[in-house]
Amino acid sequence: MDAQQSPHTKVFIQRDFADGIAVKFQTRYPPELEGRVDRATYERTINNINGMFAEAEALSTRTCCESCFACLTAYIALMCIDTYYEKTLKKVRRYLEEQNQTIYMSRGVMLIDPAERGLRILEIDISSIDTPQR
Repeated sequence: MDAQQSPHTKVFIQRDFADGIAVKFQTRYPPELEGRVDRATYERTINNINGMFAEAEALSTRTCCESCFACLTAYIALMCIDTYYEKTLKKVRRYLEEQNQTIYMSRGVMLIDPAERGLRILEIDISSIDTPQR
């Protein structure tokens, strides 16, 4: 082992492809969070993120109208307005920022926006400084 340890441990939560290709992250509790974040809090956070993506990817009148409008304007409209999916990405980012501020950062844990990793993984950065669970 290297004499100089990294001050952070990274845990990667993989996508769950059991139900298809929709953006959905595994809810398996990482053992690295033991003693920092309780299982119920972690699972609630992941389930909320998964719920936001499920809502964004659902076929609705809104998304159909949005697609038709984009097509009718030769997709120029998409340069002027955010799609519902883009709004959801911003909503997920705000939610993670809020969760980090209110729950995770005080416990030495930080959730990284999955959009920064191409929606392939949810990265969890764990500080090596011992931080007790609240």
